[in-house]
Amino acid sequence: MNRLFPSPTPRRTTTMSARLFRPLVPLLLLTLMISTLASGSASAESKPDNSAALDGVKRTKAVFLIRFDEPGRTGSFMKAILATDKGLEEEGVESDMVVVFIGKAVRFLTTTPDAEIAREHGKALETIAETARDLKSRGIRMEVCGAATKRFGVDNATILDEMDVVGNGFISLIGWQTQGYVPMTF
Repeated sequence: MNRLFPSPTPRRTTTMSARLFRPLVPLLLLTLMISTLASGSASAESKPDNSAALDGVKRTKAVFLIRFDEPGRTGSFMKAILATDKGLEEEGVESDMVVVFIGKAVRFLTTTPDAEIAREHGKALETIAETARDLKSRGIRMEVCGAATKRFGVDNATILDEMDVVGNGFISLIGWQTQGYVPMTF
């Protein structure tokens, strides 16, 4: 025999404990699988919540400032606000929300958008209009900065029906904050 290449593994002898343990292996594997599944389903049932942050909170007041220059992001954040309102309701908290749109975002809040915006972002504009209806139906106030509509040539008469045009979005934001609304800026 060559020392570099030892002979095949010598024949093993089975001990008494190994013979007793071998029939238990399938049972142990089954037990492990069941306990893993049980712990997985338990964690799936325990849904995360905001109970620590909302402890003792009965009502919230928030004002959201939206100033995106891209309609997809505007619609996405409107949907996030809607989800937040629904989430607070599920947590048993009453919410009072206002959304203020300023800057270029006002170009996406009209029934007659610029032809290029409509062509390139039609789906996002539909999402904005649909989400505006959903927000309004939940009692969420939406304000559009009149200074921005003037600056970007948006006719105030064409702003989505669910929204109100205000003189100046910054003044509106200051007013809501002074009334105790927590500012959320995007």
